[in-house]
Amino acid sequence: MLKYIGKRFLISLVTIWAIITIVFFLMRLMPGGPFDGEKMTPEIKANMEAKYGMDKPVLEQYGMYLKNVVQGDFGESMTFKGRGVTDAIAKSFPASAKIGTIAVGIAVVGGIIFGVLAALKSGRWPDKLIVFLATLCTTIPSFVIGAVLIYVFAVELGLLPATGFSDWKNCIMPCIALSALSLSFVTRLTRSKLIDVLKADYIRTAKAKGLSKFTIIFKHALRNSLIPVVTYVGPLIASILTGSFIVEKIFAIPGLGNEFVQSVTNRDYTMLLGVTAFYGTMLVFFAFFVDLVYVLIDPRIKLEDTEV
Repeated sequence: MLKYIGKRFLISLVTIWAIITIVFFLMRLMPGGPFDGEKMTPEIKANMEAKYGMDKPVLEQYGMYLKNVVQGDFGESMTFKGRGVTDAIAKSFPASAKIGTIAVGIAVVGGIIFGVLAALKSGRWPDKLIVFLATLCTTIPSFVIGAVLIYVFAVELGLLPATGFSDWKNCIMPCIALSALSLSFVTRLTRSKLIDVLKADYIRTAKAKGLSKFTIIFKHALRNSLIPVVTYVGPLIASILTGSFIVEKIFAIPGLGNEFVQSVTNRDYTMLLGVTAFYGTMLVFFAFFVDLVYVLIDPRIKLEDTEV
């Protein structure tokens, strides 16, 4: 077990390094720079580039950045003077985590409930209705759902605030917009897998033994049906917790997504790299967590089989 964890942890570190490296060099290949849009003299521009080490060769900049990252220092924003990237992430992440946690709960719990209901009513009108709504949600982008929610519940009905993050009411529409796609996907995954599992021989055996329908569904069938859901939930948690960039911008939520959008607009290299590294680390961590959960959910999965 320890060998397996150590190997997966090492792979995770290499993946995070690859993400940081790719993003670093891609930004350097982009035309322009963080100070090109500023109204400053060539002398001031040269001083600013020297301050952030941008006057040095690219490989040297890369080496310096990796050294600082290892020490937990993501540098200082190139756009906002005196604003550290680490501090900005620490201040913005709680807002993303708050709406993200609620959205994950809605997507996972709601998706499993609707998926089970659709599977048990397979071929009948509840199943057809759930599948139709789930398919519809997968085709509509989250920012479109957010815009419709604002128009209906904020503009027309006046029931919810359109923007802000000061009250629990501000969380309702962003959480719905964030969870809609994931909710529909979890619903379809649970439904399709549960329908297959209910046709398995061991389910027929359980029915022949006279076990109750509740026991068959929730003790035997559902556990094996959750494996593809768990596969999806890992990246889902990472992406939602770090915030949906466009959704946070639409609802004016001071989260991590808003920081990312601003850093791209301002060509703020250090902020963009810091947010990307943080997001990548979250994504890799939850993927690593999912690998461990596999063994707990399905005893048929052996550690030896996963060490490839």
